[in-house]
Amino acid sequence: MDSSDTTTGFRHLSSSPTSSPISSPPLLPPTPPAAIHSPCAACKILRRRCADKCVLAPYFPPTEPLKFTTAHRVFGASNIIKLLQELPASQRADAVSSMVYEANARIRDPVYGCAGAIFQLQKQVSELQAQLARAHAELINLQAQQKNLIALICMEMAQTQQGYCTTPQSTNALADSPYMYQNDADFLDEISHGSVWDEPLWI
Repeated sequence: MDSSDTTTGFRHLSSSPTSSPISSPPLLPPTPPAAIHSPCAACKILRRRCADKCVLAPYFPPTEPLKFTTAHRVFGASNIIKLLQELPASQRADAVSSMVYEANARIRDPVYGCAGAIFQLQKQVSELQAQLARAHAELINLQAQQKNLIALICMEMAQTQQGYCTTPQSTNALADSPYMYQNDADFLDEISHGSVWDEPLWI
């Protein structure tokens, strides 16, 4: 075999597809798992499909089935849905809370319902107001007694101070009197000498 055939054979091997490197296919990013939409408590109880924009889902989550059961028992699902659709989104949460509270009150007291609870609260408020008025009157009475007591103490203190002011004058007058003696021994000496009886008792 000559050199030309050898060169041709090398060219053939180099150009063959088996000698080229194998390119791997590009790796695709893993697809995230599909989010599982859990139906709300209202749709579970009503046994219907819960849509993505269900009006009841934000206010009756699947973890609180009793909340919808209570409201549905008194008002009905259609009335609840109709009421929520008529209200703006900012007021729906308060409306649901009110309906649930009123439904619970109606179940506890089928006759008066929420009005009975309101009456009891008003009665408690009236009783507390009466107690507050009595406490206020007692406080005013105690304040008046305190003022009278302070005035009486001030009068007694003033009278005591006046008595202290007059007592030294009378004491000095008695000390200057010739009938005052330093001690009992001097008085007895005067009696023994009879000088006490020298001066007349009446002038």
